[in-house]
Amino acid sequence: MARQARIKSTTGIYHVMLKGIDSRNIFMDDEDKMFFMEKLKRAKETGEFKLYAFCLMDNHVHLLLKEGEEIGVSMKRITVGYVRYHNQKYGREGHLFQNRYHSEPVEDDRYLLTVSRYIHNNPLKAHMAASQAEYRWSSYRNYLDAYHGIITPIDAELMQSYFNQLSDFEKFSCEDNQDHCLEVSTFVKCSDDDIKALIKENQRYAGIMDLTKAERNECIQSIHQATGGSIRQLSRVLGIGKRIIEKAIKEYDY
Repeated sequence: MARQARIKSTTGIYHVMLKGIDSRNIFMDDEDKMFFMEKLKRAKETGEFKLYAFCLMDNHVHLLLKEGEEIGVSMKRITVGYVRYHNQKYGREGHLFQNRYHSEPVEDDRYLLTVSRYIHNNPLKAHMAASQAEYRWSSYRNYLDAYHGIITPIDAELMQSYFNQLSDFEKFSCEDNQDHCLEVSTFVKCSDDDIKALIKENQRYAGIMDLTKAERNECIQSIHQATGGSIRQLSRVLGIGKRIIEKAIKEYDY
């Protein structure tokens, strides 16, 4: 079957996502993320694209960029060297990323800002950080530095043209939202112990059966999204009936 042609952006700006094959982790430790960032910086210099936002999660990456050279060439510059490094380090062979990169065009100012906020909020949605500034592997901290005149890997001028003051940028980035961009399943297949560790870190999850039905179902969906746990697995770990888990997931699924 022929590949579907990508939708070209009239602005040259794209939201790009790289995802591990079979939802496997593409980063096993901070050293891996550091190596990927070096590949990203070199590709940016060579391909002369603008980098407006990024976030490195364990099993996927989000980028917001304006292409210099053709975007596919830039993505190849980033991924080929990283796959070689990763496979050599972990003694594996074959593909690491799922198919081609995913991308969507960013055609207007409003969606540009939405994508930026969505990317910076990824670690919070996955319960990997309590705040945007806490997470080390996104461009949010770079923006905090840029507003203080510190040189960073990102091209901060465009975003700063929308938010003259750091406080305005922080307010927009941290406000409650229902942003959904480039919706591709990013479930991580976790073990029972991984799910138990997540629950232990969040007191609300630990008292899940003491919550109202609506609150309980919201927590179940959050755990499901963060871990990719099956209905059977979540029922086993949480000690809640499979029917309740199934209803909660379907109710909040999107």
